[in-house]
Amino acid sequence: MNTQLMVKPSSLMLQGLKMVEFGNIYLFRFTDDLQSRMEELIERKKVDLLTADEIPELAGIIELSRIFTLINAQLSTQAKWCPIALDNLYDNELNISANTATLQNT
Repeated sequence: MNTQLMVKPSSLMLQGLKMVEFGNIYLFRFTDDLQSRMEELIERKKVDLLTADEIPELAGIIELSRIFTLINAQLSTQAKWCPIALDNLYDNELNISANTATLQNT
């Protein structure tokens, strides 16, 4: 097991998550602010400019992203797939997403 210091993902949930309706289910998504912060930290990491405080912050955000990606995937497999307005789900967002769910063919 790899031990890593991180901001508790649960501390980011209250103001960092929103629910987005998609067909007959709701998916968890980062708020615009948390999504922007994650993208900023990733860009800073690419050029090796993360501060000591930002390293555990990014780790916590990434862990929260993994948790809700798994939850969204499970939610989507339990629901009837309703591919309505897929393009509208991601309007005005960058081509980077932290929480995505992929429906398996059934």
